[in-house]
Amino acid sequence: MAELAVQGPHTPDKYERTSYYNGITGDDDHPVLIYRSDFLTTPFLKPVGRHTNIPVKSLRGVFDTPLNGVWDTVGPKIRDLIKARKINWSSIDPARFFTHGPLGEEEKGSLGPVVLWVGVIPGSTSSDTAHKVSQEILALLLENGVKDAVVEWREAILQRLAGPPLMRHVDDDNATHYVRRFLTALLGIPLATKGMEQEDAQGTLTLWFHENKDKDGNPSNKVYGVSNCHVLRKDTTVEYEQRGGAPKDYVRICGMRRFQRGLDEIQKAISDRRVLTDLWARNIRKLQAKERQDAVCAKTILINRRRLEDENEAIADLEALYDEVTRYWSDINHHRNIGYVQYAAPITVDVEGGTLYTSDWAAFLAAEVKVKDEFEGNVVDLGPKYSPPELMAMFYPLGVGATTFKFPEERKLRVEGCAAKEDLANPAEFDSEGQRCLIVGKDGNTTDLTVGRYAGLVSFTQNEVGIESVELGIYNSGVKGAEPFSDKGDSGSLVWHMTNGKARIVGQLHSGDNIGGSTSNHVTYCTPGWYFLDQIRKKFKYADFYRTTWPA
Repeated sequence: MAELAVQGPHTPDKYERTSYYNGITGDDDHPVLIYRSDFLTTPFLKPVGRHTNIPVKSLRGVFDTPLNGVWDTVGPKIRDLIKARKINWSSIDPARFFTHGPLGEEEKGSLGPVVLWVGVIPGSTSSDTAHKVSQEILALLLENGVKDAVVEWREAILQRLAGPPLMRHVDDDNATHYVRRFLTALLGIPLATKGMEQEDAQGTLTLWFHENKDKDGNPSNKVYGVSNCHVLRKDTTVEYEQRGGAPKDYVRICGMRRFQRGLDEIQKAISDRRVLTDLWARNIRKLQAKERQDAVCAKTILINRRRLEDENEAIADLEALYDEVTRYWSDINHHRNIGYVQYAAPITVDVEGGTLYTSDWAAFLAAEVKVKDEFEGNVVDLGPKYSPPELMAMFYPLGVGATTFKFPEERKLRVEGCAAKEDLANPAEFDSEGQRCLIVGKDGNTTDLTVGRYAGLVSFTQNEVGIESVELGIYNSGVKGAEPFSDKGDSGSLVWHMTNGKARIVGQLHSGDNIGGSTSNHVTYCTPGWYFLDQIRKKFKYADFYRTTWPA
């Protein structure tokens, strides 16, 4: 049972508790002091006078001290001593603190003694208990030739630097639905890697898969994410596999540009709703000022008040989301790592097999602490960009008779299979002109959800260095006019089509055809899905692409 923190003879006063570690973290987030063993010999004086400053400290490492030679022996003993006292501790750190001199008197800065810095869960340990245990620690240090050390206790919670888990998907009746999508675990996750940071190259998650068994047939609970090789690796000409203690190439959710776009979208949503709150408030004032107050007027006032309340609630939710995202997701190195690249096949064209299909994929090992909590398998968020009737018209343009398109609950479209070559060649759908068609969709980093049409026959392409390949071509489509199916940053997106209310894989997007520069794509190209999955299975023999839960 946790011990409640109480005041005692060894408890520092409020000023010392909150100010003793001033400077060691930004934004005044420094720890709270519980106890220090030198409180009698080294008082922490309150500043006096009109122009005084709280001392500023910095943490330093412990080098060239008597503790260094015995820490391998003494450290575990200190840990065991604290554990034996049933203390709810979070860390034990050897440290030294540098106290900076006042502005203009920097030469007065000084390095303090060796400190055994003990972190405990807030509210779990009293200063009296800390004092008793500290005496035992100091005696142990003295026995091992370490003199003049200090034991300090502070409140601390150990948290993984990977940042919070990915966010939960919420339905479109939640004001934050659309603007939070870039931090959820559904398909379309914006991806960037540490190795590609300088190029600011960004792409999109294709899909998740479970390994199930490793290459030797042993059970495996690993989950991998897939995108293009050119999204996850700088050198796309050689095979890459993470081995042993080699440096890891971390995969981040959102590069810098995409993250800022996400913040801007939240702020715009707040701004748009404030326009509506102003409108409803003005309507209410105008109605209340009318001389004739009848039942119709009263009902209209009530409707506007409900609208105003709804918008104010939505603004509060959006502002809370913005604060959460800026506080817990801004640091790309510590907050947004969701795994590291495990394997990347070089970009190749299947000359030997005769298909000339492009293989452009890489897999990263997903970090359980980031992805597991909100993992749902391969699910597409259809979002609010199109209404259900609009999507109905786009996926089933004939508009009469029975439709294979069934709008999914919570706008979550599950991927449950892969289209075979025969399915692509002979789709069951017909357009409004009575022509056979295959309507496809994708959710990408740059253009979000878009709808297009499969070309019906494969395309032949040749890149800038003369390499020829065969691709599935996707043409632009839209509700009122054609919109680009893809743009830069959409690489890796999964292309799918609808059948019986479920999605089936058509291919993996990797390139587009346009007039050059930043112009819109005329045609988008992807690798056939069945071929793409077969390439993954050559490396991950037991890969399962359709599981819906994280393995136990």
